[in-house]
Amino acid sequence: MSTAQLWLGGLGTLLAAIATGYAVAAAIAVRMRRAAATRPLATLPPATILKPLCGAEPALYEHLRSFCQQNYPHWQIVFGVPDPRDPALDTVHRLRGEFPRLDLQVAISSAQHGASSKVSNLINMMPLARHDCLVIADSDIHVGPDYLERVITPLLDEGVGIVTCLYHGRPRPGLWSLLGSMFINEWFVPSVRVALLFGSRAFAFGATIALRRATLVRIGGFEAIADQLPDDYRLGELTRRLGLRTVLSDVEVETCVDEASGGELVRHQLRWLRTIRTVQPLGFTLAGITFSLPVVLGGSLLAAGSAATLAMAAVTAAARLMINSACRSSRPLVSQLWLVALNDLLCFGLWCWSFTTRRVHWRDAHYRVARDGTIQPLPQ
Repeated sequence: MSTAQLWLGGLGTLLAAIATGYAVAAAIAVRMRRAAATRPLATLPPATILKPLCGAEPALYEHLRSFCQQNYPHWQIVFGVPDPRDPALDTVHRLRGEFPRLDLQVAISSAQHGASSKVSNLINMMPLARHDCLVIADSDIHVGPDYLERVITPLLDEGVGIVTCLYHGRPRPGLWSLLGSMFINEWFVPSVRVALLFGSRAFAFGATIALRRATLVRIGGFEAIADQLPDDYRLGELTRRLGLRTVLSDVEVETCVDEASGGELVRHQLRWLRTIRTVQPLGFTLAGITFSLPVVLGGSLLAAGSAATLAMAAVTAAARLMINSACRSSRPLVSQLWLVALNDLLCFGLWCWSFTTRRVHWRDAHYRVARDGTIQPLPQ
């Protein structure tokens, strides 16, 4: 055997071993659950939920209604839209009629405070926020009745800067939506949980970010992130610079995944991947091994199908099926196998593609993402 073959075989075995180790760690991490931290409801402070809206998204009524059904002493919801003709307002008016005693406010303003339309919307909503505990939650999130209690409780510790939540994807009918939910449930969530196992808290997710008003003021308000694509991550980063901790809540919320086509799926996943690449360039580069199935198979090919790498491939496949099963999958084993293989290959290909450009497609606009995370609108 030549020296080159020995080097390739060693490299292949190393890649297979790393990918297998990660897959096993991820399978363990997704099955770990923490007990919920609770506090007597009477001692919890009033809170304001900020809900930026844009358009009539699928199941919008059910998602927003879940925030109106909280088991919490006193809370307010502020909705925000830039356009008075936005169809999301029909849902808000319906909820106002259904919950007349709940403090539901609406901010309608097209004022633009930076490149990010979402952050501009939040800035326009702040004058209506009555309370000092603030919760920012995306419009496509569905929560349980104890959500607000469990998110606000960690904020009672003055050393906490923000509280954030992981989320799992619930797919709408169709293959593209299913693959989109698998990207969240079987790649993104396990990678966060593995990072958590190793002590990392360098994250914040738009599904939920809770913080005190005083903390927001100290970091410069929402204006400090008005040009950022990774606005959620930057909120966490800025609070950590103050010496405050980021807490991952024990509650996991649900997001609706509705991908109408393969092109829409690719655009969304590329935007997420390029956002992660912006905020954690080194970690994102090393994240190739998290696409464990393609990596272990590539390692096995480099090692000329050695018995060791084939055994690692079998362990990796078993670990991936464990992750798939942990994500509420009830499909037959054969269906799980081909879907897992298809999803992992697609995600790995998009990860490679994400290095080719800094362009992203967000809603109906195109942007270029600078190295510091700021977005620059591009002509249509």
